[in-house]
Amino acid sequence: MPDVLWTPSEATIRQTRMTAFTDWLSQRLGRTFPDYVALHRWSIEHLEDFWEAYLEFTRIMTHAPHRQVLSARVMPGAHWFAGMQLNFAENILGRDFSGPAIVSCVEPSAGASEGDDLHGCAYSFAQLRDLVARCARGLRTAGIGPGDRVAGYVANVPEAIVACLACASLGAIWSSASPDFGLAALCDRFQQVAPKLVFASTHYRYNGRIFRTDEVVKALHQYLPSLQTVVSIPYPVDEPHFHGDIAWQDFLAPDDAPELSFTPVPFEHPLYILFSSGTTGAPKCIVHGTGGTFLQHRKEQELHTDLGPGDSLLYFTTCGWMMWNWQLSALSLGVTLYLYDGNPGFPDVPALWRIIDALNVTHFGTSGRYIESCMKHQPAVQPGSLGSVPKLRTILYTGSPLSASGYRWIFETVKREVHLAGICGGTDIISCFVLGNPNLPVIAGEIQCKGLGVDVVALDEHGKPVVGKPGELVCRQPLPCMPLGFLDDPDGSRYHHAYFDVYPGLWRHGDYVEFTPNGGAIVYGRSDATLNPAGVRIGSAEIYAALDALPEVTGAVVVGWTPADQSDEVVVLCAVLANGQCLDGALEQKIRRTIREQTSPRHVPHHMFPISEVPVTRSGKPVELSVKAILAGRTISNREALANPQVLEEFVQIRAQLLQHYAPESPAARRTPE
Repeated sequence: MPDVLWTPSEATIRQTRMTAFTDWLSQRLGRTFPDYVALHRWSIEHLEDFWEAYLEFTRIMTHAPHRQVLSARVMPGAHWFAGMQLNFAENILGRDFSGPAIVSCVEPSAGASEGDDLHGCAYSFAQLRDLVARCARGLRTAGIGPGDRVAGYVANVPEAIVACLACASLGAIWSSASPDFGLAALCDRFQQVAPKLVFASTHYRYNGRIFRTDEVVKALHQYLPSLQTVVSIPYPVDEPHFHGDIAWQDFLAPDDAPELSFTPVPFEHPLYILFSSGTTGAPKCIVHGTGGTFLQHRKEQELHTDLGPGDSLLYFTTCGWMMWNWQLSALSLGVTLYLYDGNPGFPDVPALWRIIDALNVTHFGTSGRYIESCMKHQPAVQPGSLGSVPKLRTILYTGSPLSASGYRWIFETVKREVHLAGICGGTDIISCFVLGNPNLPVIAGEIQCKGLGVDVVALDEHGKPVVGKPGELVCRQPLPCMPLGFLDDPDGSRYHHAYFDVYPGLWRHGDYVEFTPNGGAIVYGRSDATLNPAGVRIGSAEIYAALDALPEVTGAVVVGWTPADQSDEVVVLCAVLANGQCLDGALEQKIRRTIREQTSPRHVPHHMFPISEVPVTRSGKPVELSVKAILAGRTISNREALANPQVLEEFVQIRAQLLQHYAPESPAARRTPE
């Protein structure tokens, strides 16, 4: 029997926006939908009718109507809403919402009292519009126009949203990365984007400390030939050191209220450039369109998340994660965004819950890993100790799976009457395949449903759809939010290879998922070799590149491994050492420091082991998937494809050491790896 943890009341169901849309659609079509399964089935069987109906229901602001909803139900190659002209920023700033739009929060300083240093600043919708108008003027003065690329090396602060919306108002393209990235990792991304202008945070706070970006910012012109202007953005706390070409306030000057105009662009005009993890080399630059991104986000937030005017959303994210772009769209519904920058677990792991309580947030988003960290915190978090969270209505999680125990912890410790909604999709579609539904019960360990208009299934090893057992997650019909393509991929071959090579005509996402008879989904993780610590996808190629600077290391293979009874994987680095070297504590610290400085703290391995050589195919390609399989206890059946299959036995021994480390009776199992 399913372990039902929460069921919405009939009164709650009557008031949701999902119900409002269902009733409106029933009246429009002259038919009823007895349950969500029926509504979803109609939405994928009548794909064009669904998206056109939702477009009408949600009242997106346009400058010209569409002539056609969908060119053809093919992938790749589908084109959406030909003829439509719209502007993303106008759909946020042109709706005359009142009240607060953005409230900025930063991690408290070390030793601060409860609630100190929490609020950086707050902006109403009117103030946000004025700031965007001034920033857009600055962009025009700097020569930015439709189709130009602008990048942000920015903390999760209001200025980042202002800059992004200003770009969108002009039809320029926005791309961003968080300021904890080192120069090499940042250049891997921004050199491909080739921005004309970069907004760069001067510093940020993390773990009670201030980290400055001075050296990276000073090097940007040297490493980005396209770059014409660097705008330095201050941080809400501590004094900035300006190393850009112009400071933020000077870029906005004068302090007046210029007219804000909105450049109409086609539905498929580029809005964002996001980055893949970089597993097989430099991160891929994924181009997302204006209309598809906005329409999908609005459907997910309005219907599946039940957001609307008067609600508030705090999604813990950085500007290098797609959830930053996702949360931004909620402003179009009159929602107040709370931006939190810093370590959510400082000064202690459950700290962010107390902030949610203090701010009276209605919707809170985080990762499955953070929830599980709170669940495992010692001393144990007691029910009610995190505050009463009286207005908290919905808890969202993504980035990493959440165990059934994690689900139960929420209802036992945080709040019994709350909608817990897992969401799963990714940077590739800048949105979700499966997500929540305020009208459905919450079952332990299950994401509630497939998204409306989203035709996803799990395929078994024979390519047949299965229910009740795991399989490859595939999408069988086009979505408006699928990428326009990759940068520097003129014939679309890299885009095709990324998603359509395995199952022609179907989008293979790379997740291992089970769809249950209840209509829910259980996500078991990535089915490829992408690392996923703390729910953040990162690429092994970036770690290898960082190791190039160390003469002590001549080769390496890095994989993710999930300990028993845990849902979050750890990063395991296996290194080939130069002659005369040994993997002692000093070298481990040097490796960790180098990786952290060259990439980000998330790339730092949890465990390191020496190996004699890297296992490779006969063509010389490292076989991360084989290593990952051995560490997971699976048998490798294709050893003959390797040039050096004997080295795989070393990974069998490494697995034994990892199992010993995490054995329940082992003291090491109770310690958090560095």
